[in-house]
Amino acid sequence: MLIVAAQLLTAAAGDGHVPAPGFLHVTDGVIGRVGAGVPPTGAGSGPRIELPDGYLLPGFVDLQVNGYYGIEFQTADAAGWATVAGRLPETGTTAFMPTLITAPVASLANALRGARAFVPGLPAGAARVLGVHVEGPFIAPTRRGAHNPDWIVDPDPAAVAELIESGCGLLRLVTLAPERPGALAAIDQFVQAGVLVSVGHSDATAAEVSAAAERGARMVTHLFNAQRPLAHREPGVVGQALTDDRLTSGLIVDLHHVAGPVCALAFRAAPGRIALVTDAAAPAGRPAGEYLLGGEPVTLPGDDGAPPIRANGTLAGSALRMDLAVANAVATGVALPAAAAAATRIPADLIGRPDLGRLAEGAAADLVWLSPQLRARATWIAGELVYTDGAAATLTAVLA
Repeated sequence: MLIVAAQLLTAAAGDGHVPAPGFLHVTDGVIGRVGAGVPPTGAGSGPRIELPDGYLLPGFVDLQVNGYYGIEFQTADAAGWATVAGRLPETGTTAFMPTLITAPVASLANALRGARAFVPGLPAGAARVLGVHVEGPFIAPTRRGAHNPDWIVDPDPAAVAELIESGCGLLRLVTLAPERPGALAAIDQFVQAGVLVSVGHSDATAAEVSAAAERGARMVTHLFNAQRPLAHREPGVVGQALTDDRLTSGLIVDLHHVAGPVCALAFRAAPGRIALVTDAAAPAGRPAGEYLLGGEPVTLPGDDGAPPIRANGTLAGSALRMDLAVANAVATGVALPAAAAAATRIPADLIGRPDLGRLAEGAAADLVWLSPQLRARATWIAGELVYTDGAAATLTAVLA
């Protein structure tokens, strides 16, 4: 398959790359060649696809998805997992981490065992599951956000081992508060098991965050939200996240969790270390109404992009799409190459997947075609077309 794009973006942020006409050739689900301009005569074999406008990007990689389309991963069955993974390509997302929030350790362990059974049965064309993200229960009660305070505990070695063993390799990311008793030892335990550790829902000082990074923590969960803020005498979680080159920060750019100018500030302060996440909850992709997060009620107040809330007004995940996150970042003044990298290469690199998040020889042919307005028009996973927006122009361009 040969794809010729009016504007191709490799997502190699930091090298001065800008969108430009280009092409790529796909064989057996892998990118074999990427070139600039018009492909030479006879280049490639098989179908030739012309994308006359918009942008061709790597498929999006989302490290924090609590649920979507009315389904919550915490309580979903195999069919629910299949529905979310099967429909996320509608948003341009081709790889993601289902996320479980604070619950009793035994309940989280049971959910991880369920995930081990569900993931192998996901349908063809579903977004890739990169592992499970467990957000809590080792967090700070004072920074709990929408998490249930009754289930927050210290990370003792037995609890950590139970999660690792239950995940059996599927547990890939854990969010914890490094100031909790036993947290630094827990970071050692998780890192030794190959689990990425993220600082989040934390009242840690900058020094405590630095100590966590020294032990192997490499991420900060939803920067600015549910964490000690930046102050001029105590930099807090935010200050350390923005200045510590060891840390990459997730950022929810729905313009409700974080104001636009502050999103732009984060990109400027930490270039190459911001990863867009949706933190999407069950109401995402659904009309206003009542849903669940962590097994407890949340309300989606409308369809204007505002996030779901708990009864006390606390923000509870988001209703964000990844293509809209990219568009929102660009609207704040972030250059498209940097916004694209934050949704593709940067999160892929963070979790050790150099085969994802880039348009490069040898990478998986996970692709998204965005409209000029930066909305997903078509998505491919391993070179297979798994979504189009249904517009006549899109179908003509992609399927002709």
